[in-house]
Amino acid sequence: MREVAFITQNKEKWLNFEQAVFRRRFKDPDELASLYIHIVNDLSYAQTYYPNSKTITYLNQLAAKAFQRIYRTRRQDTNQLLYFFRTEVPLIVYQHRRYFAYAFALFFIFVGIGVISAAHDDSFVRLILGNGYVNMTMENINNGDPVAVYKSGSNWGSFIGITLNNIYVSMRAFVYGVFGGLGTGWILLHNGIMLGAFQYMFYAEGVLWESVRGIWIHGAMEIFSIVVTGAAGFILGAGILFPKTYSRKTSFKMAFKDGIKILMSVIPFFVAAGFLEGFVTRYANVMSDTLALIIILGTLCLISYYYLVYPFITHRKTTNSL
Repeated sequence: MREVAFITQNKEKWLNFEQAVFRRRFKDPDELASLYIHIVNDLSYAQTYYPNSKTITYLNQLAAKAFQRIYRTRRQDTNQLLYFFRTEVPLIVYQHRRYFAYAFALFFIFVGIGVISAAHDDSFVRLILGNGYVNMTMENINNGDPVAVYKSGSNWGSFIGITLNNIYVSMRAFVYGVFGGLGTGWILLHNGIMLGAFQYMFYAEGVLWESVRGIWIHGAMEIFSIVVTGAAGFILGAGILFPKTYSRKTSFKMAFKDGIKILMSVIPFFVAAGFLEGFVTRYANVMSDTLALIIILGTLCLISYYYLVYPFITHRKTTNSL
């Protein structure tokens, strides 16, 4: 069967399924599950006979969204908060995995730009970080404590202030996605270049490891979480620019809901990062290198697993359970 005939034959069924799932125009869960199986079968057929077709992308997204709806109606988890973090968020991340790849790729590029620019222009670091901050850091380096800035203020004051600031930055990264993702890109650009220039400053002064040991105790989860919210902003922008078969309003609402859920999922990581910065980072210069590495790699592995590995495991597990 030619692809045009395949689409013509099944288009009405697919559109009806969209209406049933996304506008909740269904009464019988068993009937909905049966329709879902038909969609999965159509997806398998398209993957076999039209491997390079956009029909596969459409059906794959439709099936993924539908599964989230159906799986939620089962209420296998009586604890909704547990379900949210264990199943719902990972499935959303899996569905939008391409935007996570875009966010991380862009962020690493921007960090590289910051490093290269600082390496070739002595005034660049001061331009990005400001004379006051650079002068203070240089004074701390000369005093033998490069990251002394993290010792200022009280433990609880630093914890609360830093956590709220990180949440504010993440909200901006998400909301600015309404500008077609350009606003989100600007947030990633600003933070990436600043991070690259910041770390190069310590490298140029010969205290790179001292800075890594102090900064990345809390920075592993903090920076990673900001990039995750950047992905949420790109999802929002894509929902506006590329509505596909949905109306632009419906596409925006779907993207906004998914983005908000991703944004909410990073809050515990921001709280953990704020706690580490307020209560642990200030003691980095007296802790052993081994302990510092355990904290840095442990936190990085934890958040990386949740957003980069676990979504694939969850998707495979839930698909096999149908």
